[in-house]
Amino acid sequence: MAEIDALFREMTAMGGSDLHLEEGRKPKARVNGDLQDLPSPALSGERMRELLGELAGRERWEKFEETGDLDFAYSMGDEARFRANYLRQFTGYGAVFRIIPSKIMSLDDLGAPEVFKTFAEMNAGLIVVTGPTGSGKSTTLAAIIDHINANLCRKIITIEEPVEFVHACKRSVVSHREVGEDTGSFMDGLRGALKSDVNIVLVGEMRDRETIELALTAAEMGILVFGTLHTNSAAKTIDRIIDAFPAKKKNQIRSLLANCLKGVVAQQLVKSADGKRRWAVHEILLNCSSLPGIIRSGETIKLNSVMQTNRQAGMITLDDCLAEMVRAGRISVEAAYMKAMDKSRFR
Repeated sequence: MAEIDALFREMTAMGGSDLHLEEGRKPKARVNGDLQDLPSPALSGERMRELLGELAGRERWEKFEETGDLDFAYSMGDEARFRANYLRQFTGYGAVFRIIPSKIMSLDDLGAPEVFKTFAEMNAGLIVVTGPTGSGKSTTLAAIIDHINANLCRKIITIEEPVEFVHACKRSVVSHREVGEDTGSFMDGLRGALKSDVNIVLVGEMRDRETIELALTAAEMGILVFGTLHTNSAAKTIDRIIDAFPAKKKNQIRSLLANCLKGVVAQQLVKSADGKRRWAVHEILLNCSSLPGIIRSGETIKLNSVMQTNRQAGMITLDDCLAEMVRAGRISVEAAYMKAMDKSRFR
């Protein structure tokens, strides 16, 4: 048993989702969105080196000492798994550990919109799930993949850094590839997937131009591609994809994206009105007759109107979703206002 397991148990006993460690400070847990101190003393540099070094192992620790960053997954026996992120900062060592639930929650368990199930019926295209760090993107994608796995016979490959949710094969065949261990990069993993008779690829992060372009090419070739970005709206997601490319290539990418984009889900987590949990709120953009023209023209400002007029098809703006959650008593007006995009309209 690693020494740090005691801190993990303290964090989970508090109902926390993340453990934050910083040299010279007390350990903290994120509980329902707020950081709270653990009942443990402040961590010295030597103590941080002991805890983090033991967990990483010699080879990973040497890599961290050289680069100042490290990502990997850690299993605490059968109790829990964690996604670990080490970083070196001005004040010394730091680390954040996010708990990965041992049970993959279904879309019904999450209370996800029914339209998410229709993603399983798509044969090809690009679906992007976006949101800030800690917004539940991985949990949502795991639930969608699990729905496909349980209901359809598909070949699925996930490419992540590190692998988080592990899917047992049900009706589908699911392969997991970890960047840095099984493949050199997201781009390399995606390029390899194209040669493996795959139906569905999950790209843990579309972080660079080459990976984005390869994901678009795969979607155009007839593969269903799920990817993530750190944007907070459908319009900004489309702009972010286009802006990743030089000016001379933007029109080509606009055309490619217009042809293959099937949906954008921009997700955030909001503390519940009773403070006991967090609810996922979504902005959902789906493919419709007007979307390709908007993408080609670059008039993403029109997307809010598209989502508002296509509510029956399953689309919704973030502000409308927040308003619905307030009316349902799930979140407070104050919490919704803080997340609203158009605060004057929301007010």
